[in-house]
Amino acid sequence: MRRTKEEAEKTRQAILASAEHLFLARGVAHTSLDQIARDAGVTRGAVYWHFQNKAHLFHEMLNQVRLPPEQLTERLCVCSKRQPLKELYRLYVEALASLGHDEQRLRILTILLHRCEFTDELSEAEERHNAFINLIIDTSEKLLGSVADRLRPGISPRLAAQAMHSMVIGLFTDWTRDPGLYDADRDPPRLIDALFHGLIRDWETPA
Repeated sequence: MRRTKEEAEKTRQAILASAEHLFLARGVAHTSLDQIARDAGVTRGAVYWHFQNKAHLFHEMLNQVRLPPEQLTERLCVCSKRQPLKELYRLYVEALASLGHDEQRLRILTILLHRCEFTDELSEAEERHNAFINLIIDTSEKLLGSVADRLRPGISPRLAAQAMHSMVIGLFTDWTRDPGLYDADRDPPRLIDALFHGLIRDWETPA
């Protein structure tokens, strides 16, 4: 029984690896379960044994890594209000730097941002993605509300949260489009530092 479970898990991982490879190369909408099965060296029946449909397979592929929206949400929810700005700064720097240090995360985020059309069959994945984005903005707004007096004139906590999110998502999109544009060790702190200087009156770069 133990060997059977190990073999089943090996097959499942092979299918996920093939899906990741083909989604990245062809796009999610242009990749069929038959193509994934052939690439993985398994039958179509084996694919359906592990995954209900392509949407389920796509969802499980995303689950292999903690994508930035989910990672950010988890961390934001436990941020203290003692030093919210420094915690937000470090959080965004870590999320960006991870793209240069985790190749699978980079591949899967590239699929999500550049190779995925949210068709009807992927509606669940789209809803999940949008829900996390909204939660990031709402949670950031609450944290920034505790230091609203430090924001530059005319910038509300909501506007600051939206600006932070927009820049970071833009950087994720640009980075995955051309990873050679950025240095994962040098650029994340500089980029996020520039953002915070534009929003916070008395911002001092953390040591």
